[in-house]
Amino acid sequence: MDDQQIQRGKHWLEEMLQLSGLPATVQPDLERTGAEGSCWLTIDDATLTHEQTQILIGEEGNVLDAVQYLANTILNIGRGEDLQTAYTIELAGYRVQRQIELQQLAEAAVQHVRETGEEYEMAALSAAERRQVHTYLKATYGDLETYSRGKEPDRRLVVRLAESEIT
Repeated sequence: MDDQQIQRGKHWLEEMLQLSGLPATVQPDLERTGAEGSCWLTIDDATLTHEQTQILIGEEGNVLDAVQYLANTILNIGRGEDLQTAYTIELAGYRVQRQIELQQLAEAAVQHVRETGEEYEMAALSAAERRQVHTYLKATYGDLETYSRGKEPDRRLVVRLAESEIT
């Protein structure tokens, strides 16, 4: 990931916040950027009130997810696949905390599938969260596979034993 992509995302997010009446700065998280496969941009909440921070995160992260979706759509429109960048927008530790929660949910699904041999449906995940859990499980557990079932807004991630493991 090059510095130009990081600065482009930072500039876009700061401008979007400014236009929304939320004058906050944005800092790239260079520890997570690249290492996690996306450019992490952290909104500095020092100049935001508690209420502004809560509104910007939204119920179950829905506003932060929408901002992240807009960033990824707008910043990647018209760019070739090899030039696209995945942006992760962080605020007040929400993404880090949610990542911990998602790993716990994924581990519970793994335990259920391995103990019962039955597939396990994970409900109430955003598209980005489904992708995150899918990537985590694929990288960590070779004996399991995942796929999505249903249509938005009721799309669910299904975890099951890999076909090669079912005999």
